[in-house]
Amino acid sequence: MLQIKNFFKRKQTSLTPQGTADNAATPSVPGVSEQASHAPSRLHSARQTTGPADGSTGTGNGVLKIDCPNPTAEESARDGFQQTGQRLVRQENWAALSQRIREYDLAGTLTSGLMPVADLIAFGARADVVLAAEHAIRDSDRRVAKEVLTGIEEFEHVLEEHPDDYIIACIVAQAHIDIGWAWRGTGWDQDIARRNRDAFEAHLARADDIITPFLAQHANSPLLAATHCAQVSGPASKDRVADRYEHLIDLNPLNPGPMRAMGNHLLPRWFGSYAQLELEARRTAARTQQIWGAGGYTWVQFDAISCDDEACANLDLPFFIDGLHDILGRNQNAYTANLLAAYCANTIGQGFTGNDKANAARAQIAGCTEWIVREHLTELHPMVWAHAAHGFDNNLRISSPRKFAAAGRDDAMRIMAGLFKSEIAAGKHIVFTEDGPQAHAF
Repeated sequence: MLQIKNFFKRKQTSLTPQGTADNAATPSVPGVSEQASHAPSRLHSARQTTGPADGSTGTGNGVLKIDCPNPTAEESARDGFQQTGQRLVRQENWAALSQRIREYDLAGTLTSGLMPVADLIAFGARADVVLAAEHAIRDSDRRVAKEVLTGIEEFEHVLEEHPDDYIIACIVAQAHIDIGWAWRGTGWDQDIARRNRDAFEAHLARADDIITPFLAQHANSPLLAATHCAQVSGPASKDRVADRYEHLIDLNPLNPGPMRAMGNHLLPRWFGSYAQLELEARRTAARTQQIWGAGGYTWVQFDAISCDDEACANLDLPFFIDGLHDILGRNQNAYTANLLAAYCANTIGQGFTGNDKANAARAQIAGCTEWIVREHLTELHPMVWAHAAHGFDNNLRISSPRKFAAAGRDDAMRIMAGLFKSEIAAGKHIVFTEDGPQAHAF
């Protein structure tokens, strides 16, 4: 770990946004991608390939029929943007990469599933380096520090070549953050080995050093603000967490991702309290009312209540359910319908514990699955359902994407068969159309 810390100290003293570029040639990143090819890839969305070739699937008895695009429009869009970032880095075309991301960043462009395009390209740009580092950390030995530093050091050289480019600064800082979390893992603080904790803190401290000089000058950049928020777990970044997220949300209130992340980070286990979580959820709903109606409250509470009994027990349930209606009424697309249906049925509906008040709230949220499916679902996205069953865990390792997607599809079909049991018992089969599900006699 001393090697990592000393490396970052050298960079801190040699690199400033106003500095001059080093005369060394821009390093080659493709060599790092060769290492990454042996690691489980998070870059491309896994494909559901268990249904018929026409993209539709159904239960074994044929009582349900629903289109199951493979890939979905959202998956195709995300993959395309991620591959753009990866390709431009492998070509060492950093100028084009920066320009492309900057255009999408300042325009606030989102996919139909409400993912920022700038974030997707930036993710693809750092994917080879991060995946190689994750692979080295998983197989760590005494020489792991050198292997982990190989890719990130090359990124640092690129940053030296472009000292005034906040886009490249964000990519390098985000790579540090991802690698830091690979060192730390998702366990409780007391369970993290000192070696791993030191590496985590060193990487996040370096990320802070990289982006801090750009914050005032590029205060209108959602990508930079998102990078600043992603760094809140660093050793010197635990203050004013809600303010950071509020700034990011206000830059692009159409993007629910920061609202969800803020809610999670305002739990007592991180940097907030239940009172602050409720306050910020209501404040966000008020600020985004013209866009989301009551949905701002729902987005902030979305992930927090799925992993914390007390937060769920304290929930303003009517407000939350009103938000579900408003989200679907104002953002009518297949991805969002699948997301909310899977969340209510799988994430919340399967999360009952010994807390009676929380369980009562969960039961009512799970009950929303029926009207969401009946009024809004037109096609099935198995990967969304599969991830919902695991609480949308970003660190989940998927050994077989095919089996993972198949499990999501089976969950969805089982749940929907239960929702339409009266129609099925009456001898009808259910066909999902662009106008929603319709019951037909055999």
